Amino acid sequence: MRKIFILSVLFLFAIHAQAIKEKKDLVTIQITPDHYDWNYKVGEPAHFTISLFQDQQKLKNIKIGYEIGPEKMPPIQKDSVWLKDGSAVIKTPGMQHPGFLSCEVRVIIDGVLYRNLINIAYDCEKIQPTTLLPKDFRSFWEEQISRMREYPMKSEMTFIPDESDADVKVYRVKISHYARGNYLYGILCIPNREGRFPAVLRLPGAGVAKHTGDKELARRGVITFQIGIHGIPLDLKPETYIGLQSGALKDYMYYRMNDREKYYYNRVFLGCIRANDFITSLPQYDGKNLAAYGGSQGGALTLVTAALDPRVKFLAAFYPALCDIGGYAHNRAGGWFGAKELTPEEIQALAYYDVVNFARYIHIPGFYSWGYSDETCPPTSFYSAYNTIKAPKELYLLKETGHWRYLEQNAKVNQWLINELTGK
Repeated sequence: MRKIFILSVLFLFAIHAQAIKEKKDLVTIQITPDHYDWNYKVGEPAHFTISLFQDQQKLKNIKIGYEIGPEKMPPIQKDSVWLKDGSAVIKTPGMQHPGFLSCEVRVIIDGVLYRNLINIAYDCEKIQPTTLLPKDFRSFWEEQISRMREYPMKSEMTFIPDESDADVKVYRVKISHYARGNYLYGILCIPNREGRFPAVLRLPGAGVAKHTGDKELARRGVITFQIGIHGIPLDLKPETYIGLQSGALKDYMYYRMNDREKYYYNRVFLGCIRANDFITSLPQYDGKNLAAYGGSQGGALTLVTAALDPRVKFLAAFYPALCDIGGYAHNRAGGWFGAKELTPEEIQALAYYDVVNFARYIHIPGFYSWGYSDETCPPTSFYSAYNTIKAPKELYLLKETGHWRYLEQNAKVNQWLINELTGK
């Protein structure tokens, strides 16, 4: 059996976890499943109605091509059809096991290629992980955290007057990590008034970028600490991050992934715990209400932090990455997009970093949000983690969305965090 590890570099150059859908094509391809809720039972056939629109009017006598099959897998149907009256219905026998079925449509009009894809769910609540839990999973991470804490935490806070205002004080933060000369950097936002406040650890999507902090939640009475994961300052020139993105830190997610103690995400996961060490040391922190929050890579880090750190009482995650990494070896979609052959050593090491294994140890309330049509973090992968979580969970599902989110989702998660952290 081919053993495939899915982690794409493409997502580094796409809109990542904080993305908002803005682009609108001249021609819109509408794919409408025959179930209003996009949910089907295993073995149930499905029908897709395909229509093209321009200027709110249907386009007729246009030939489109389509492919249908389990997401990220070779198509089981591939053909073309004419939209003689502006629409056509495509029938498919569906799926014989829990998962997501993709319908992709392409059309060329006036030399321009247009494309759309949607996924429909087949008993998605029954999707289970393929990744196995190592027997020493908990003890391994307890040892890693203990090793980190052998090196004392020291922090430096630099006030940023240009970013601060009457409501929020903003600081650059530099924290000693787990070895001499190794640092964690972040942006701290504190409500500019007397009192003690709940806190949110903001975890970044993939890539190499400058972070500016979360002042919106801080204005509402919450300390926010947004961290970078690469051990580089967050006040460098933009071209520096671009250079690192395409140079020294290109493909960072592959670094030493055959060694469970030296894999790149080892220091990243530990950095999330160290960030909480810093938050809980602040005199302005209320001492009891701490949440983790992020999307994509940040969603993965959110679930990891919630599993490893009992100080975290709430979590909010959008379309988490790194879920069921080995899914492709079982002929189904796994976490992240792209493909790489895995060695036995890599398979063994990556089980300690697979989010589905952290999901087994989450016992706190969580807010989750995503869509069915995510091509970067396939829903088969993150449902394998979501279904493993037994703690209270609220899902805000917007089926059409992919690896992006609406402003309404941001407003929803912020209100959920405020309600949970303040008890309002």
